[in-house]
This record gives sequence, C-alpha cells and structure tokens, in this order.
Amino acid sequence: MNTSAGPERSIRLLGPAEVRSLAAGLDLRPTKQRGQNFVIDANTVRRIVRESGVTGDDVVVEVGPGLGSLTLALLETGASVTAIEVDPVLAEALPGTIAEFAPQQADRVRVVLADALHITELPGPPPTALVANLPYNISVPVLLHLLTLLPSLEHGLVMVQAEVADRLAAPPGSKTYGIPSVKAAWFADVRRAGAIGRNVFWPAPNVDSGLVAWTRREPPTTAVGRAQVFAVVDAAFAHRRKALRGALRELAGSAEAATAALEAAGVDPLARGESLGIAQFVRIAEELAGSAP
Repeated sequence: MNTSAGPERSIRLLGPAEVRSLAAGLDLRPTKQRGQNFVIDANTVRRIVRESGVTGDDVVVEVGPGLGSLTLALLETGASVTAIEVDPVLAEALPGTIAEFAPQQADRVRVVLADALHITELPGPPPTALVANLPYNISVPVLLHLLTLLPSLEHGLVMVQAEVADRLAAPPGSKTYGIPSVKAAWFADVRRAGAIGRNVFWPAPNVDSGLVAWTRREPPTTAVGRAQVFAVVDAAFAHRRKALRGALRELAGSAEAATAALEAAGVDPLARGESLGIAQFVRIAEELAGSAP
C-alpha cells in the first residue's frame, strides 16, 4: 500500500489490491459503455497530478473519479476537489473511500452525481483546474463543454485516448489537426504531456492513453460569437478534401459568397481547413457575418 511522501502524509493511494477490493465490495463490473478503466498504479496518478501543475491553492474539477485513485492523488497537493460522477453507485461510495484513505482531507471533496456532458452549474467556489481521466467516447465534448461552462478554469490536464490526445494538441497543417484542435485552441494553449501504457488500468483498455495539458488564454478578439466561429470550423472539416470555397458554400449561401469572404479574410479560397489556425477561422466568420444579408 502506498503512503504519500509529500506533506499530506495521512493519505494512502490505491494500488491493484485496493482497487479490486473496493470494486468487489460494490459488486462492480467495469463497463465499456461508461469507459470504466480504473487506474491501479500510484506512480501514474502522481505523475498526472504533477504534470497538471495543481497546487494547494487550486479548486479542482475531476470528471469520472471512479473508485478514487486520482482523487486521492489530487488531495496530496492540498487542493480541494469537486468530483463529477455519473454512476450513482460510485458517487455514493467515494466519500467513504476518501474517509478511509485520506481521513483528514475528507472535507475537501465534494461529490456531484451528474453527467459532466450536461451539467449546467457546480456547487462551491469557482474551480481553477480541471484534471480527469476522461471516458474515451466523450472526452472531447466533455472537455469543450466544461471549458465553455467554467471560465474560472485556468489550467489542467486530461488523460484521453492517445489518438484523441494527438488531435487536441495538433498544430495547423499536421495530419491529426482537425475540429478538436481548433476548438481547444479557442480556449487554451494545449500541449501533449506524455503517454500512458495500458497496464496501469484495470481492466486494461485495448488502446493506449495520452496526457494533454492546457493553460487558459483569452479567446480571440472578435465581433462575432464563438458559435459562429465554430460553425465555420465544423463546415470546413465536414469535407476534409474539399477546398474551403466548396466546404463553406452552404454556410455562405453560394460558392461565390464563400470565395469573396475568404479573399476578404486573406485566405486562399483553394486552401483546406487543416491549414488554418483559429485566428484565420475567426476572420472568415467575421467576413461571412459581414456579407450576410
């Protein structure tokens, strides 16, 4: 059993035996539907927390705390944690786990029974960090939803499928650059922060995982709203092989209107979406809005 070497010495982290024991006590059988792959390695959760930059001054949102492996590691920093859990059995069990493994820190954890993809508010002080092992199938929508909903978030780190991590952190012009890359860049500076193997999970997933760290920055200054810019992004990537004048034809009303807006924005109408950065998408959205009747 693992004992913290840091200032929060009363905290014990979960290893394979503890995770399996907690699961057995709940008669829990992890499901693929909810992306339940529990981290069973203390060094991995400490690494995630270290890469996230969380300190004792942070209020952390954690999505999908599961059995509490990452929650306990976050408490080692002295931070408080708001844990959003969609599974009622896990949500009900988490406070007891914290009381057992981190008794002196139990008052620093709030458990919210909710679907993070549809949550509209959180209790307690405004969160400053987001750290989560996100379910693979909804990782990007959850991340973008929380960045939109919680402007107080300043930084964080998410563990996602390796392929998704590549997409989120991809620069313009790369093979993996796409809608997640552009939309994440609206909110934050995003970077790849490492890889995670399969053997640190129970049950082991059939894909590798990656860490994505981000730091909030001011969104682009624009006369149009985020939704209008994102509509351009969605249209540009709906047909990746199409030149922008064709991809944006429906949004603009005609290929001629799309061409005029692109030229006014300083973008080659024959360029493709994967070559543009967020600032160029903003300019296109502004021109389309200005040329609209």
